[in-house]
Amino acid sequence: MTKAERAAHVATRLEELYPETPIPLDHTDVYTLLIAVLLSAQCTDERVNKITPALFAIASTPQTMAKVPVGTIRDIIKPCGLSPRKSVAISELSKILVEKYNGAVPDDMEALESLPGVGHKTASVVMSQAFGVPAFPVDTHIHRLAQRWKLTNGKNVVQTEKDLKRAFPKESWNKLHLQIIFYGREYCSARGCDGTTCPLCRELFPDRKRAVKTRK
Repeated sequence: MTKAERAAHVATRLEELYPETPIPLDHTDVYTLLIAVLLSAQCTDERVNKITPALFAIASTPQTMAKVPVGTIRDIIKPCGLSPRKSVAISELSKILVEKYNGAVPDDMEALESLPGVGHKTASVVMSQAFGVPAFPVDTHIHRLAQRWKLTNGKNVVQTEKDLKRAFPKESWNKLHLQIIFYGREYCSARGCDGTTCPLCRELFPDRKRAVKTRK
């Protein structure tokens, strides 16, 4: 198969497997989604979903979160890891949203990336899932699978994002990035597949004998 044929096959199979793509992080609005995505850095969605109810019970808006002591936030989110840095970011970005954006999360990539603790991936998730703007957030699952499926050279996540945006139609990005994540978790995990065993890896590369080493 050519790269274009592989991309088309991937899109077709993932649509069959995951016609519905619910956002895996529990949230009630754009702000709580932003906080949940920020917390998910180096933490599983499952763990984030166990922690956010307690956090949002004391503050679920920028206005209320800005008044919560950083230490209180840190104690609640501690199981997520990186709690000192994340708690400060949550407090500071909440204050900025109140002071600069009247308590609203901006629907602009550059503005989002300027917020404390909000990198390109987090901003991309918010833009795609909250505002419907085409984006292709690349997490570890997507970076790994794109390499196993030879849709990127795996140089880095920035290159992977560029390659995937070229490989798939723009209107499919928001749904497809979630479909790839779902597939990676269920069939093609870091330990569960080495590029030769899961259904899609076998379909795309039936003659592949050697494991694919994922480049970071």
